Amino acid sequence: MSGTVVHLHKNTDPPADTATVTTLTVVPEPPTAPSVPLWVRSGRAIKTAVMHDNTRTAARAVARHSLYVAGGARIVGRRAWDGRTAARYERYMRTAEAAGNFDAAAEWEERGQRFREARHRRRMDLLHSPLDVAKGAGISVGMRIGGLVLLGIAMAVATKNASDVVTPLMAVVEFINLMITIVRVVWGPAITIGPFLALLALWSVGAHQKAAPQWVLPANVRTGEGEPITPSIVVKALRDLGVPALRKAITEMGDAGASMLSPIVIAGCGVEVDVTLPSGVSTNEVQSKRRKLAENLSRHEHEVFITIPTAARTVRLWVADSGALDEPIGPSPLVTDETMTADYAKGRAPWGQDLRGDAAALSLYQRHLLITGLSNQGKTVALRSLALWLSLDKSVQFLMGDLKGVGDWAMFDGLASTLIQGPTDEHVIQVTEMVEGAVAEMNRRIQAPPGTVFPALIVLVDEAQVAFMCPVKDEEGRFYGGSKATSRYFMAVRKIHNQGRAVNVLMWQGTQDPTDQNLPKLVREGAHTRASLALGTESQARMALGDKAVDGGAAPNLLRPGLDQGTLVVASSGIDIPKGQSSITVRTHYVDDDAAVAITDRAKALRDGVTTLHAIERKEEHDPLADIAAVIGDAARLRTQDVIKRLSALNPTAYGDWSPGDLTRVLEDAGAEPYKSDGRMVVGRDRVARALANRDSDGSASDAG
Repeated sequence: MSGTVVHLHKNTDPPADTATVTTLTVVPEPPTAPSVPLWVRSGRAIKTAVMHDNTRTAARAVARHSLYVAGGARIVGRRAWDGRTAARYERYMRTAEAAGNFDAAAEWEERGQRFREARHRRRMDLLHSPLDVAKGAGISVGMRIGGLVLLGIAMAVATKNASDVVTPLMAVVEFINLMITIVRVVWGPAITIGPFLALLALWSVGAHQKAAPQWVLPANVRTGEGEPITPSIVVKALRDLGVPALRKAITEMGDAGASMLSPIVIAGCGVEVDVTLPSGVSTNEVQSKRRKLAENLSRHEHEVFITIPTAARTVRLWVADSGALDEPIGPSPLVTDETMTADYAKGRAPWGQDLRGDAAALSLYQRHLLITGLSNQGKTVALRSLALWLSLDKSVQFLMGDLKGVGDWAMFDGLASTLIQGPTDEHVIQVTEMVEGAVAEMNRRIQAPPGTVFPALIVLVDEAQVAFMCPVKDEEGRFYGGSKATSRYFMAVRKIHNQGRAVNVLMWQGTQDPTDQNLPKLVREGAHTRASLALGTESQARMALGDKAVDGGAAPNLLRPGLDQGTLVVASSGIDIPKGQSSITVRTHYVDDDAAVAITDRAKALRDGVTTLHAIERKEEHDPLADIAAVIGDAARLRTQDVIKRLSALNPTAYGDWSPGDLTRVLEDAGAEPYKSDGRMVVGRDRVARALANRDSDGSASDAG
């Protein structure tokens, strides 16, 4: 900053060298801020003090305790009024009428009438009571005085002193005088303290009942954090649900609205209660307002579950303790019990816990399985834990395809007969041929002698949506993916769904974010056990679990993605579901990769060595039309079913999974389509031979050209 040189005195000295000249630089002071008026500063200070959290807390506390007294007076007055009048009976009678229970209404009316008659008798007795009291008091006083005089006479005789006759009487008089003196001393303070004691009693009643507006209550009470579920809270939550008919009915019931409720019972980490709705209120009106009901109960939406039991006009509420569902459940018994084994036919896989905290175990016997959900919600772990348990039954065989290919199923190498891992189209082709091989095995088992028992064969495909969405075609122009009759993967799964259960060939699939394209309707409806993690929409929930389960209260779309990982909504006959419900919510155990490796090592120790295939050999070249001609032989015609059976015996790999549609397609393409004979579809030898001759002549002509 530049300054101005100021000469302080007259320069009388000769000029000095410029290097020795000393100057004084004066730096101006910065401008000062304008002063704030006193009244502004005072106002700001007052505002800060008034708006301070401590001030507001203190004001709220003063208002709260003052209003507790008013609320207590109101409650005591209400109790006194109910005790002296028939208001209680009238209220109960209206409640019963609103609920449609006219027998109970008649009973309350009768009780009210008996109360009025008894009250009338008491009032009539009061007309005669003054004379009776006076008469009784006179007789009582006379008898007591006489008794004291007799006692005095006895004392005078004993002491030979005539003055002792009045000694007992005078003792009583002196005692009465002492009591009067005590009352005179105490009366003044009692008159002063009495009102305060009365106010304290009213305050105690009001504080116990929290009889004050919400805005003056403490923060934890206002938010309802940790607030226990009581009948009055449930009734109030239903009343404020926004259903006019329900609110009107509860208002008419008064405080007795709790008659709609069954006893509230502890159920795991929460409570459970059945609510019988008044006439004119449907269960879906309550179901559709789950979030509002949860908020009215001071809970998050995921902490309230609404299901429909068997009783008419009834909803079952399960309300979790605040924050309980965010706590993890214990480890899987597969991890903690190293001696555990499995039994495919009679056992149940320890999968997790239901919301009541009870163990949730799933039977896998002859049940096709489908697990779906959004990505990264625990689908693979939930599916893998079932396979890990079943691997401990040494008779069970596995064919596995992991179309994610990141090693989630690598521990089954040496345990599964086939293990294909990878997300490419080539892996889809391999998995499709693996499933088709299972179809051939299924057909072989079906043709076995009746009564033959086969070990379980689990065909497991994780990330199955990759297979359904595969756009690749085979040499014959058939898609590997898709959901049409020409889709190889789709048709192979459908065939196992249709007939595999009877011979213990089961299809397990895990898929994510279901749609009609990546999870066709016929495939998802073919699963006996359907489970879903968190989903995005109700329509996806219906795809995953079916309309019946969703209409009954199943709502995987209301689970919290990322927070409710491993929580499944299950619809299956293989798991214990409360009576009247169509689904159950299960929190599955988490089995990490290291624990899974340890379990599969135990499973491998139970078995002979298993050689795992990591690829499917391509089918041998074959000529379907020539093979059809060969199996017909010298017969003039052969039923289509017999042709298929002979083809399957001739080349199980190529024709083991053929259906009548496959046979018809080949014959129609060759111009030798089947026809009816004696009401049955048959294949004619001459037609097939002519088609072969025409094909050969066409081929020769092409070669000559």
